[in-house]
Amino acid sequence: MSDSDGKKTLGLRGSGSRPGNVKQSFSHGRTKNVVVETKRKRVVVPKPGAAKPGASSAKAGGDPSRRPAGISDAEMDRRLKALQAAKAREVEEAARREAEEKARAEERDRRRAEAEAKEREQREAEEKARAKAEEEERKVREAAEAAQRAAAEAAAAASQPKAEPDARATAGRAPAAPATPRKQDREREQRTNRSKGRDDGRRSGKLTLNQALSGEGGRQKSLAAMKRKQERARQKAMGGPVEREKVIREVQLPETIVVSELANRMAERVADVVKELMKMGMMVTQNQSLDADTAELIIEEFGHKVVRVSDADVEEVIADVEDSDADLLPRPPVITIMGHVDHGKTSLLDAIRDANVTGGEAGGITQHIGAYQVKSKGGDILTFLDTPGHAAFTSMRSRGAQVTDIVVLVVAADDSVMPQTIEAINHAKAAKVPMIVAINKIDKPEANPDKVRAELLQHEVVVEAMSGDVQDVPVSAVSGEGIEELLEAIALQAEILELKVNPNRAAQGAVIEAQLDVGRGPVATVLVQKGTLRQGDIFVVGEQYGKVRALINDKGERVQEAGPSVPVEVLGLNGTPEAGDVLNVTETEAQAREIAAYRAQVSKDKRAAAGAATTLEQLMQKAKEDKNVAELPVLVKADVQGSSEAIVQAMEKIGNDEVRVRVLHSGVGAITETDIGLAEASGAPVFGFNVRANASARNSANQKGVEIRYYSVIYDLVDDVKAAASGLLSAEIREKFIGYAEIKEVFKVSNVGKVAGCLVTEGVARRSAGVRLLRDNVVIHEGTLKTLKRFKDEVAEVISGQECGMAFENYDDIRPSDVIEIFEREEFTRTLD
Repeated sequence: MSDSDGKKTLGLRGSGSRPGNVKQSFSHGRTKNVVVETKRKRVVVPKPGAAKPGASSAKAGGDPSRRPAGISDAEMDRRLKALQAAKAREVEEAARREAEEKARAEERDRRRAEAEAKEREQREAEEKARAKAEEEERKVREAAEAAQRAAAEAAAAASQPKAEPDARATAGRAPAAPATPRKQDREREQRTNRSKGRDDGRRSGKLTLNQALSGEGGRQKSLAAMKRKQERARQKAMGGPVEREKVIREVQLPETIVVSELANRMAERVADVVKELMKMGMMVTQNQSLDADTAELIIEEFGHKVVRVSDADVEEVIADVEDSDADLLPRPPVITIMGHVDHGKTSLLDAIRDANVTGGEAGGITQHIGAYQVKSKGGDILTFLDTPGHAAFTSMRSRGAQVTDIVVLVVAADDSVMPQTIEAINHAKAAKVPMIVAINKIDKPEANPDKVRAELLQHEVVVEAMSGDVQDVPVSAVSGEGIEELLEAIALQAEILELKVNPNRAAQGAVIEAQLDVGRGPVATVLVQKGTLRQGDIFVVGEQYGKVRALINDKGERVQEAGPSVPVEVLGLNGTPEAGDVLNVTETEAQAREIAAYRAQVSKDKRAAAGAATTLEQLMQKAKEDKNVAELPVLVKADVQGSSEAIVQAMEKIGNDEVRVRVLHSGVGAITETDIGLAEASGAPVFGFNVRANASARNSANQKGVEIRYYSVIYDLVDDVKAAASGLLSAEIREKFIGYAEIKEVFKVSNVGKVAGCLVTEGVARRSAGVRLLRDNVVIHEGTLKTLKRFKDEVAEVISGQECGMAFENYDDIRPSDVIEIFEREEFTRTLD
């Protein structure tokens, strides 16, 4: 592109004036057009070579008389130098552009020559290769023809002379020779045309995006595009388009799905799916979600099969699989000790284990569920579960009955059948497990085993001594009498049950107890039911998951694995599970995390649904009911999950229609500053069961005035809460009749009103007592006395048989023969039974 491009250069006009019109405006709307001529002076700039060498600086600046006004000699010199430098730069740029254009032309010629030489070499190599291939083909063809001629000559040797076939062969072979040069010329011409086409494309000045991407190292065709191209070529060769067979797919459909994901699972175009939805009247985009029913219609419209899935399918990885009989091996039986409180359950187990667990329990009563293993003299291993006997530990006893094989019902011979004994019988019947009755404390003088057997008949428990099928063994935990017979009865019952399980599978167990240890974190006591639990296994238990960091048996020893019917403490959970949750081993941590998250969400949804009022009327009714009910808020922290659960259940049973106990928060572990903050906001006391508050929590409680109470026996905790809840009950008011008086005459007294002249017929009339006015045995007024006089004196009381004057407070409708009933009100403190 040149500098001028054919345009006229800018410059000054030759000379002369430039006429123009100017419109002048005057007042009252008058205007006048005036012709104005502007004359400009002509400035002559000398050329760079016009000055003579050796001229002075005054001459270089030009004639001052012809110079524009106001321009000095120095300014004129600077302008001339700038003009000369500009023209010199133009000359240099023109020379540089010419050199660059010449270099580019040479480079183009060089590249073109190299490309032509390369193509020429390539054509020559191709021609040589083709000539070589044709030569070899000709030789092969000649060899074949020679063989054919030999065979023909051998067949026709008797009828035809030998020279004719040679002549025919030579005549037949002669026309084939000139065909090769013509074919080579045509191919050479085609290649030349193709190369010219390529040269034209390469010589073009413009470079498009497609040309840049189609070169070497640019965008390449995908494998799917190559397959489509081959398919089109195959269809074209077969003579027409061939419809591809549609692939019917099984599409997994969750509860909600995005349109793009639905198209991806069906292997269909997103545009086709959106188009189908628009036909159904749904204007959606590929990022919007569809419900399962709508997505199912779309899938069926495209001819695929629907497989409905839900969020609960994440638990399919821990589904219980039936084991084959060949994999089953014998396992130790699980025996649960149950019975009423203080009937000697733990003492009996101590006698069997030769230990002293009772001494470690507060108050001498069991308040935790324990799991132990005992090896009998016969070499059999037995697993025992010891359950509490207190009324508050119903859930613990129920869990023990659910995971056991045999229930040993302990009944004291001197106390007979009690409420928790009956409850234990019901738990055993509900779990459908066999029962063995151990009649304890037979060493006491007042022991009466026959009375125990007779009372068990009332609850459909018929022992062998009464011609039944339930074994009964008289034992004494103190003297050890009957212990061996009890173990033999347990072994016999276990042998009848034929307990077998597969130890070589993923472990499954039940959480007997769970706690939050300060140094070890969440700890769960697990009874393995199936498989073998090993250190390093990843598991999910309820809403928690984790990896087994350590396994500790009932003797406090670390073990590497725990087989069936073995109780162990499991460390490595991310949270404290609920007692009674099932432990399942998974393959990966992602599976365990996903299952735990799903269970936590389900539990959260259930709690939200249970606490939400469905209608406004129900919400108002609940608020009206709660208005008349006094609440005692409490916070409960316990050492283990089972104790916390038992205390909460006991708290919920305390109360009546007027007062109730509300547990704001319950958990395991020490009392923290967060618990104190919650208690302060709600005005609630904090109850610690076998736990203590840390230092920061104690300081915070002292500052905020929050009461912390510690307990180690559940009896004391329940009794104190009952007493506190009883204080919220309103006092009971009872009326006590103290006398009757009959009105004989009514008098009008100034400044007092009507005064009744009465005769006290029964009891006594007191000034401070309440009165009722009866007319024909109907109460017409109830109030208090304004005055009580005998003669002219104001008295406190008047006894029976005496006359007095009475005046009612704010009531004057009294008549002769009316009866006055005198009574007193007494307040009595109420308690919760």
